[in-house]
Amino acid sequence: AAHAAEMGHDSTREPPFFFLKPATALRSDGIFQLPATSQDVHHEVEMIVGIGLGGAEISPERALEHVYGYGVGLDMTQRDLQAEAKKLGRPWDFAKGFDGSAPCGALVPAARIGHPRQGEVSLKINGELRQTGDLKELIWSVPEIIAIFSRNFHLLPGDLIMTGTPAGVGRVKRGDRIEARVEGVGALRVETRCITP
Repeated sequence: AAHAAEMGHDSTREPPFFFLKPATALRSDGIFQLPATSQDVHHEVEMIVGIGLGGAEISPERALEHVYGYGVGLDMTQRDLQAEAKKLGRPWDFAKGFDGSAPCGALVPAARIGHPRQGEVSLKINGELRQTGDLKELIWSVPEIIAIFSRNFHLLPGDLIMTGTPAGVGRVKRGDRIEARVEGVGALRVETRCITP
């Protein structure tokens, strides 16, 4: 809710919206390469939900049966491109789905950690705390997110859903060391680099 407010949106339970990232957005080697297409790339720490059992029209009551596990990820955003797309009423694909825009850690099976409903979500850059919140502050719960998403998309095993970010998003630059954590799930460490020609 706090992030919705900082981006100028209503923080109440207005209908959620989704955007897609292609498989080329995923990166698991601890590196984030700044794209040459943006001068204002922002970090957004999020809990990841990994789907283990596919399906469509999934009810909230059965949604957690479809979850394999959870992880920590970054929804890196070309904020300048996103602002331009918003202004023109266009999709956010270039702003959100560019190559390497989803650095992710390993999934931890729900069979081992359960289904986290609360716990600190945080992000530090070079040791300085930039984002902090709690899973219990999500506007929409994980079962609700899965149910709403599955009304329009048939979920498949291996699909990943990012659940939203706390307030405090901001710009990253070359050499930044990012540490993202979700309490009870794990941590992700990423170094920011420039793309070499």
